[in-house]
Order: sequence, then structure tokens, then C-alpha cells
Amino acid sequence: MADPDDEGLDEGTPAGDAQKSAAELKAEALIRRQKRNLRKAHAEGYLSGVAAMLRPGDLALDLGANMGVVTEILARTGADVIAFEPDPWAFGKLTERFAERANVRLINAAVGIGAGTVRLMRAANFGDNPTGASVKSTILDGGRQIDSDNAVDVPLVDFPSFLRETLAERAEIAFVKMDIEGAELDILEAMHRDSMFDRIRVLVAETHERKFRDLRGRFRALRKAFAESYDPNRVSLDWI
Repeated sequence: MADPDDEGLDEGTPAGDAQKSAAELKAEALIRRQKRNLRKAHAEGYLSGVAAMLRPGDLALDLGANMGVVTEILARTGADVIAFEPDPWAFGKLTERFAERANVRLINAAVGIGAGTVRLMRAANFGDNPTGASVKSTILDGGRQIDSDNAVDVPLVDFPSFLRETLAERAEIAFVKMDIEGAELDILEAMHRDSMFDRIRVLVAETHERKFRDLRGRFRALRKAFAESYDPNRVSLDWI
């Protein structure tokens, strides 16, 4: 889900903030909170619509499942769910929640455009608040408030290859949700380049250009290409 620390990163600098009154800062914080709440409500409504269309026998993929909030909603539909979560701490909670669910397959791995092992870096406050901080764990360098020294090695799954193998066995994938802290950029670029959306009914992704400033140009290009190529009701980069 969305990281509240990402809000409003382009709306000022520490020096600029120092010149603003307390009332101005409070008003800006309120606006950011309202925008965040609107995005959250939109995502929840969108997910309810997706859940209504899912049927037993459908396949849904939850990339960045964390502790399983979205996985739970998808699983209740009777669809088959494959949930990827790289962080060992979060995956432990995910396993406790879904170990007995026959229609849920859990994979303790990150996803990318290659296979092997990768360093998963955790948030600077992970030790104090793993429940809240585990959503920020990332395989990309340069993220805000990430402690690169607090990292664990995790398996990496080549997601485009996983898609090809999965689609060799079924007609389509009903739903894909991506919330993978920046790793979505490489994957979505590869999927677009290789025309891999035709057999995916709906895909939603949370993009993280606010967190990775050096990647903003690529994110802008991706958004432009997707706006020109896909129905936003079917392929959305504004999950939350």
C-alpha cells in the first residue's frame, strides 16, 4: 500500500518550508492527507470491482503481498491466488495467515526481469516498527529512508518468464497487482516492449517515482506509453 512518507516530495524543500507559516504547513499537510485518502478510497473501490469479476478457476497474482490484505480479498472470491513477498518477516505473517488456504500459493521471492538472488533493503525504522516498515522493503538502490546496510539476500524470480510459463498453461491471467517498491519499472517496461498485456484481463500497479528521483524520467516515459496504448480501466498505474 502507499507509503505516507512519499507524499508531497515535489512541493517544497527544507529551506522553502522554513519560510512558510505554521498555518501554511498545516494546510499543505491536510491537502496531502486528503489526496492520500482519496487515492485509498479509489483503490478500495477498484479492488471491490475486481473481486466482483473473479470466479473460481481464475488466476490472480499479488506482487508485493506484504501481510496479505489484498491476497485475502482475492482469495475470498474462490480464484486461485499466487502471492509474491520477498521480505522474510512479512512472509512469515503471510504464511501464518494463508497456510491452510488451498487456493493460495505463497512464494517468498522478489520479482524482477532476471533470476537469481538479490539484496532486499529495509526501511531505516524497520527494527522499531516492522509491521509498518516492511511495506517499504526494496531491491532498488537510492530509495528514500532506506537503510542499505539493513539488507537480506532473497530469491529473485524473472517475472516476464514466469508470465510466459503461466500463460502456456492457461488462456489468461485475470488480475495482476504490483506494489513492489520501484521494481515495477523494469517489469512494466519489459512487458510493454514484449506485448505481454493481451492475455491479462486487468493489471494495476503502484508506481514509486516519488521515492526514486533518478528514475522519474523513465516513469514519465512509461506513463506516456501506457496512456497511448492501454485502456486505463484495464491497465492502471495509479493503484494507490
